[in-house]
Amino acid sequence: MTRLAQAGATVAVANRTPDVAEALARELVADGLAAHCVPFDRLDREGLRAMIDGVAAQHGRLDIVVHNAGGCPWASLDELDEAKLDETLTLNLTAGIWLVQAAIPHMRANGFGRVLVTSSVSARVAMGGGAHYSAAKAGINAFIRGAAFELARDGITVNGVEAGFIEKPGRGTMSAPENKAKLERFIPMGRMGSADDIACAMLYLASVEARYVTGQTIVVDGGSTLPETGFAVERQWGL
Repeated sequence: MTRLAQAGATVAVANRTPDVAEALARELVADGLAAHCVPFDRLDREGLRAMIDGVAAQHGRLDIVVHNAGGCPWASLDELDEAKLDETLTLNLTAGIWLVQAAIPHMRANGFGRVLVTSSVSARVAMGGGAHYSAAKAGINAFIRGAAFELARDGITVNGVEAGFIEKPGRGTMSAPENKAKLERFIPMGRMGSADDIACAMLYLASVEARYVTGQTIVVDGGSTLPETGFAVERQWGL
């Protein structure tokens, strides 16, 4: 959101955790950027449509929509239950579909739109306990391609960023110091990514320079999906 605001966008920050959205909006405004918080607490079709319609009505148009939600209640296939599966699919897949559907009329009216989705390299590689998450992210990647095709002649592009291991200071299993150190040994660039690494890719996809790019996902993972195995990294750099 910060990169988009710095590029001149008026940003409506929406998060189911209001404190997070309000803090980001205040930070952007304090930096002289245009931003405000949009409260919402529903990920269903009606809730997301109401939010999108409200933002479009307030500003008179809607140019860019970003589905940046993601999360995984880890569970092995043996442990996976309906609640965890529904939560994972709703957050990572279904909500993105409803968000895009709600945005289409506003973007089509202006003959311009950028739909951006935060996906994950989990759509193409596996980790124990996350098969349901991988399924959701593979689904959203397929949706990106299908939506891009349908909307191509409306001036609307649909693209995504497949994030690798992104550091989340203070939270997240992978960002715990002991796990972070282990992971970074096997990332060719030698570090976990930052939120800004993802934001910069999103900024490109939202820009006029990306006007001929649609239905694509950019992998931003520091090369973590390149090695054949962790052994290849150890052999290359002697770790």
